[in-house]
Amino acid sequence: MAEHKPGSMDIRVQEKTFDGFVRMATWGAIISVGILIFMALANA
Repeated sequence: MAEHKPGSMDIRVQEKTFDGFVRMATWGAIISVGILIFMALANA
């Protein structure tokens, strides 16, 4: 087995994927809140 050296793994791809996930989740939450506000105002 190869020796593992902590901190030597290239994680740029994982960081990029996580950033995309956080961005998508944030926009999803913003859009959901916007839809709920619109529905509340349209039903008033």
